[in-house]
Amino acid sequence: MATGAQPFPTIKATSRSYTPGEYPTQEFVSLDGTKTYLRYGNKRSESTLDLSFSNITDSEADEILDNYVTVNENWTTADEDTRWVTFSTSDGLNGAESGLPAYLEESGLRWRYAKPPKVKSVQKGISNVTCSFVACLDSPTLS
Repeated sequence: MATGAQPFPTIKATSRSYTPGEYPTQEFVSLDGTKTYLRYGNKRSESTLDLSFSNITDSEADEILDNYVTVNENWTTADEDTRWVTFSTSDGLNGAESGLPAYLEESGLRWRYAKPPKVKSVQKGISNVTCSFVACLDSPTLS
């Protein structure tokens, strides 16, 4: 079993969509309509990242699927760090603006797959893949 967070494969994404998370807050509305907001911390959570890979080889699509399986299998016995994905400018974020990787490495955020990758065959040996990720502050508890 691999240890440490799993690096995303070194495949260049053709498009990226990033949404920074929100600070945990609670809104309270009084009977007269006055609103009060309480902020519960100084770190955002639930950031999202969507990566699309167009016209990649089936072997590259396999790398992405293998990464998904490695990160998500055996959560009850896996080392905590094997359940997360790391990114760098040499992988899915290749070509990203200089500021984007810094946001993806915000303090305490850990990336996991929000849902399984979606693979669409374009022609024999060529596929389009989309991946969705969500950033969490805390690791899930083992059951």
